[in-house]
Amino acid sequence: MTKIAEIKKNAQTDEYPTGEGRSADTVIATVFYDGACPLCSREINHYRRLRGAEHLIWIDISDDRGMLAVHGLDRETAMARFHVLDARGEWQTGARGFIQLWSHLPAYSWLARLLRSLHLETVLDWAYTRFARWRLQRRCDSGRCST
Repeated sequence: MTKIAEIKKNAQTDEYPTGEGRSADTVIATVFYDGACPLCSREINHYRRLRGAEHLIWIDISDDRGMLAVHGLDRETAMARFHVLDARGEWQTGARGFIQLWSHLPAYSWLARLLRSLHLETVLDWAYTRFARWRLQRRCDSGRCST
């Protein structure tokens, strides 16, 4: 069973709350984010309010460590980069993860198409990697890092 099939199978359980108007058949990706990071939380909360967000599963890795193990992802790896498990059951991380997320949100899907068509994923991922290292180091320096 693929990871996305497993998510769909479990989408109606307490582990994967689907929310109103969402069924297991409509889940198209799973987003793993650091809810303890103020910047990350603001951004994810913005995305969650948009049309299309109801078809995504949102997992706060700072609050739900069990879901990391279910997906074979350790906390250190998850905290180091943004992760999205796509509909094929493949991991998209960093800037590619954001592009995957945006492709499911009509307000941002144009941006995902543009970035892909211009082949900017690699350059954006290079920049994202540097930002993510800085964010994690800053978080650790402030004593809020418990990877």
